[in-house]
Amino acid sequence: MIVRSLLLISSVALLTSRAAAQTSSHVLKGDSVAVYNLVGELRVEAGTGSDVVVEIQRRGADAAKLEVQTGPIRGRETLRVIYPDDVILMPDWGQGWNTTLRVRDDGTFGDDSDEHRGWSHEGHEVRITGRRGARDGLEAYADVRVSVPKGKNVALNLGVGKAFVTNVEGTIRVSVASADVATDRTRGSLRVSTGSGNVDLRSAAGDVSLGTGSGDITASGIEGAMLRLETGSGTITLSDGKAGTVYVSTGSGNIRATSASGDELSFETGSGDVDVALIAAFRSVHIETGSGDVTLKVPQDAGAEVDIDTGSGDIDLGGLTLTVRKVSHDHVQGTLGDGRGRLSVETGSGNVYLEKL
Repeated sequence: MIVRSLLLISSVALLTSRAAAQTSSHVLKGDSVAVYNLVGELRVEAGTGSDVVVEIQRRGADAAKLEVQTGPIRGRETLRVIYPDDVILMPDWGQGWNTTLRVRDDGTFGDDSDEHRGWSHEGHEVRITGRRGARDGLEAYADVRVSVPKGKNVALNLGVGKAFVTNVEGTIRVSVASADVATDRTRGSLRVSTGSGNVDLRSAAGDVSLGTGSGDITASGIEGAMLRLETGSGTITLSDGKAGTVYVSTGSGNIRATSASGDELSFETGSGDVDVALIAAFRSVHIETGSGDVTLKVPQDAGAEVDIDTGSGDIDLGGLTLTVRKVSHDHVQGTLGDGRGRLSVETGSGNVYLEKL
């Protein structure tokens, strides 16, 4: 019994040692840092002290093969999780999906800044797949937690997984190939870019830019100088968004904006309905859809030079008092209120409805 107990204790100690070996913590000094990880969960939160701290939890059957490298690259202090294979297997994440991206020899990839955009074709090709039964490949991933002190400039790059950013103040860039991204209570400049995935933002103070190649965008509680929401295919929902410049665009999908305000606002969709409620006076509003209806609600004291053009559709002014200069079935020009701003609505095929709040 004593021998058996000793063996059990030894086994537990060995397992504990192995588990501990999969976790590591790294300090990144300097005001500008970048983190790169191909697969896993990314969590970004407020940190204390003067340095960015990154905690890595390596997981999967081949977790021990993952390597973490740090050091300056292209003017930033970096942390890179190195995957020593061109095929990464994720059988527990579902089947029938593949994501391919190019990774440089130093473990970096992506980089969403304009000066580095041309580097997206550099490096070797890495395929991340959920296909079961694959014999060749690396079954490993890393969950990353980044603690960011106030005022840092941080670029976060993820291939596949999920990303969460909470209660961070600074210049934050999140660039992912295929992942959903959720942010909450950010302050400063926030830029999120995903090739495929949904983006959910709640409460942001500062400039905001959210973009996805394919996926929905939901944003609420924003105040800053610039707000930009773009998706190639998906629905955009904005509530309580206030900015000097507001730009909302989807290639295919509906746009719904409630309690929106700004000096210059633009809402565009190639195919889909647009429903916008403005709560304050504006300098310029442009709404355009290739195919779909437009509903625009304006405040009681709104004033603008109005130009509404529908290629095929009706125009309903909803009881607004408009001094008309030109009117036909599909085209209206006139002045609303004191005419201080500009209001342009254009639809290739669809109706236009104006209403007062």
